[in-house]
Amino acid sequence: MDKNTTRPILPFTFTYTAQLAAMLKKLKFSIAITTYQAGKVIFISPLDDITFTSLPRSFSKPMGMDIVGDKLVIATKDEVILFENSKDLAKHYPAKQNTYDTLYIPRITFYTGNVDMHDIAFGTDGIWAINTSFSCLCKVNGNFNFVPVWKPPFISALVSEDRCHLNGLVLKEGKPKYVTGLGQTDTAKGWKDQIVTGGFLMDIETNECLLENLPMPHSPLLYKGDLYLLLSASSELIKVNVQSKTYEVIIKLDGFCRGLDIQNDLVIIGVSKIRKSSSTFEKLSFSETIDFAGLKFFHLPTKSKNSVIECEFFFSSIIVTVSNNSGCL
Repeated sequence: MDKNTTRPILPFTFTYTAQLAAMLKKLKFSIAITTYQAGKVIFISPLDDITFTSLPRSFSKPMGMDIVGDKLVIATKDEVILFENSKDLAKHYPAKQNTYDTLYIPRITFYTGNVDMHDIAFGTDGIWAINTSFSCLCKVNGNFNFVPVWKPPFISALVSEDRCHLNGLVLKEGKPKYVTGLGQTDTAKGWKDQIVTGGFLMDIETNECLLENLPMPHSPLLYKGDLYLLLSASSELIKVNVQSKTYEVIIKLDGFCRGLDIQNDLVIIGVSKIRKSSSTFEKLSFSETIDFAGLKFFHLPTKSKNSVIECEFFFSSIIVTVSNNSGCL
């Protein structure tokens, strides 16, 4: 309880731009986010044209997340959890009958150990994940903690040393295509020495480095055939020209950006406050000035950026789900 009031402290609160609920309601969008700092997966859904409902659920260090059809997968501290949607049970959610149209129920838990999974995705042949601790791309199938499939050519051994901080994954036609990382180094946490300038984007089919010297690339994404990603250390959304190995800045933000989705030309980006106690983040140019944490919404063709949801979490992943009412775990 708050000493100054008789009301309980809510586990999750946020403020938002007035017209945002109406826009998402019209688009039939719900938003699912992970925040490893608070240990939450949160569904945010418009109830009507002016209000939202939010459902936070606790997990141990949730990071990567993907939704395909009725399946949801979440990478946590030492497990990968597979959920299945039950629309029939959603209607009978306890104490909230006929409120939700989506209810994700846990069906399978894969025990991976503490390998610091980041991005995770459903492919045509199973679950793919970025294994940051072992600097590799792996499959999760339950036969082993993980099955390593690919590692950057500059990584000499599969050891739990987080040698390049591999973090982002893009699938193309159901197969892994691009990855991002924070440094082309082959020593334990060697990437930290070049954290602001050593990032890379790589094509795993050709082992070709498409972009180098990037300021902390995160959250790569294919949308309408174009490749987008976030540069967290420079607070930018960029679009990559794969053929010319160049990029253009689409949107300049204020703050540490991580977590990206684009649907119907609506761009949603997670922006986090900096942990000033961290030696990693104190190197960023905006570490002393940023006071916003939340989600920012942009119209991609016009770059209009008037809508926000403000909250206090450090984001990992963001997914927009199509839902008539709202989703829950």
